[in-house]
Amino acid sequence: MMDLATLLTFAAAAFALAITPGPDMLLVMTRSVAQGRVAGLVTLAGITLGCFGHALVAGFSLSGVLLVAPVMFEIIRWAGAAYLLWLGVQALRGAGGFRPPQPGAPRLPLGSLFRQGLLTNLLNPKVALFFLALFPQFMQPDPDTAVAQALLLACVLSAAGALVNGSIALVAGRLGEWLAARPGFVRWQNRLLGGVFAAMALRLAFDARR
Repeated sequence: MMDLATLLTFAAAAFALAITPGPDMLLVMTRSVAQGRVAGLVTLAGITLGCFGHALVAGFSLSGVLLVAPVMFEIIRWAGAAYLLWLGVQALRGAGGFRPPQPGAPRLPLGSLFRQGLLTNLLNPKVALFFLALFPQFMQPDPDTAVAQALLLACVLSAAGALVNGSIALVAGRLGEWLAARPGFVRWQNRLLGGVFAAMALRLAFDARR
């Protein structure tokens, strides 16, 4: 269904994405600073469940495309690569505008934190578009296994996110101060993210020539 080399390449890309400050990291950090480690971990659990929701939608969508018009899968892959490349350029141009969360955020019950993480992720159209752009770069064009492949990639992506953001939940306050004092580190991460997206686009171009 998916060879080990492809899976390892995706795992490396997933980790690079996870260590780059973004909305998920900021939400986990904010809740951890405001309410403690458990609040950050519960928020992360909601975000992770949302990721699997997007993976299912992407898997079923791509499976349907492969059944109806297989050529559309290649069109989606190229369009997705172009979108990832654009995101990479945006990341490279970013000035590292990270701002650490403040401890004055309103306190919420754990159930509300979980729902906030889940709904923030599920209802973000940019996340859905990102999944639809990212996954085809690593999937095999097989309609029978498209959903399983998407879920496997979601497991890898979620594991990387859980490792990074879970660690952030445990040391949120100090990490926020550390990042705020080192804007150059955030700029370096933006460059790394831009490089990852560009590499994905080049990988697709290389695969297409074989």
